Amino acid sequence: MASYTAIADWQDVEAGFVVGDTIRRTKDEQSPSGWAYSLHLGEVGGATVLRYDNAHEPTKGHERHTGGDVQTIEFPGILTLYDRFKREADELSPVSWDWPE
Repeated sequence: MASYTAIADWQDVEAGFVVGDTIRRTKDEQSPSGWAYSLHLGEVGGATVLRYDNAHEPTKGHERHTGGDVQTIEFPGILTLYDRFKREADELSPVSWDWPE
């Protein structure tokens, strides 16, 4: 089992939406970027509104999910991607999320 350092592991539910982020620093060969992450905004009950992840990085790369659409994206670095996710999540939901620092 690969080791990792948890950088963020946070979830909040409000106004019918759930937002969560898991960010881990890792040396696992399944994450060549050195990061394992999932940044998720969805509706309570299941529908994905927005998600960034690298769950299958060696074969699919870094992905952006919106509804049923999946796009491969260039990985700009974890901080830039996290800032992008927070901005988009705020735009796509009626909630002003209390993002952890």
